[in-house]
Amino acid sequence: MIAETLHIKTKRTDRSRLQEIDFTNLGFGRIMSDHMFIADYRHGQWQNSRIVPYGELPLSPATAALHYGQTIFEGMKAYKSEEGDTLLFRAIDNWKRLNKSAERMCMPTIPEEIFMGGLTELVRLDSAWVPSADGCALYIRPFMFATDAYVGVKPSDTYSFIIFTGPVGSYFAKPPKVKIETHFIRAAEGGVGGAKCGGNYAGSLYPAKLAQQEGYDQLIWTDAREHAYIEESGAMNVMFVMDGKLITPFVSDTTLDGITRKTIVAIAQHWGIPVEERRISVKEIIEALKAGRLESAFGAGTAAVVSHIAAIGYEGVDYNLPEVTQDSFAKKVKDYLVEIYTGKTEDIFGWTSKV
Repeated sequence: MIAETLHIKTKRTDRSRLQEIDFTNLGFGRIMSDHMFIADYRHGQWQNSRIVPYGELPLSPATAALHYGQTIFEGMKAYKSEEGDTLLFRAIDNWKRLNKSAERMCMPTIPEEIFMGGLTELVRLDSAWVPSADGCALYIRPFMFATDAYVGVKPSDTYSFIIFTGPVGSYFAKPPKVKIETHFIRAAEGGVGGAKCGGNYAGSLYPAKLAQQEGYDQLIWTDAREHAYIEESGAMNVMFVMDGKLITPFVSDTTLDGITRKTIVAIAQHWGIPVEERRISVKEIIEALKAGRLESAFGAGTAAVVSHIAAIGYEGVDYNLPEVTQDSFAKKVKDYLVEIYTGKTEDIFGWTSKV
């Protein structure tokens, strides 16, 4: 109903690319749907909401975001139900988190009617792009960037908010092997670690490249002060099952408040599983691995969903984790999440919404 209260000018593509797509070989993040939603921030207000064919953007070489990094984004998904409906998952939470990032990056917040109205109209228009195969979804990328053509360090006066989508398969081809990073940092206290901004990811690329050269798929970041405490992984929050409890680092200004993470915490609590959100030392995890007390470790995120970690590397030693079983929490919670995503089970939490 929000979409119906927002005036959105729509220009449909003259030629859909849908028939060119091999939906049996999607990969992740390289295929884009036919249309995108755009809104402009000018003269202190959001205006000119529109849906246009997906395509290139005209930008000045002096565009502020290219020089000073005022750019934020979200990641979310839409799923196809067995009845053919398109379902969004916790979209309001993504809107709230985008605005939290906007405030930290000195950018204007997005009104709910623009975010949700543009999102639902866009997904409705390109609903044929939502894949129905197991493990697949329509990935949705809302983002905002500064557009002033001005070379000077100050908050921009103008911005663009854009949403585009694309069908995706699994993020990881196999369970990732991760390395605990003890030299480079992702974020420090008082920084922008809690914002989903482009600079956080740019700064992670070099240490991630070094880890990949050593045979690892992802990093587990540690705190900036001592490198003694677990924070999060490169593309996901990290969670551990140990001594019958679900344990995960608490959310702070150095970690992202993951929506999949908070979802899994809520499910575990609903199932009566003890949950601890606290500081987790690297020493504690390594000792648990050596003693065989760490039942599993997994990443949680929109892209990764629930990704079992195959091995953890620390100070030159790789510690293999047990194989996932049908009875493991990671397996059960992933299956349950997918059933909620796709409408196969009742969403008792009220997280999903039909487009």
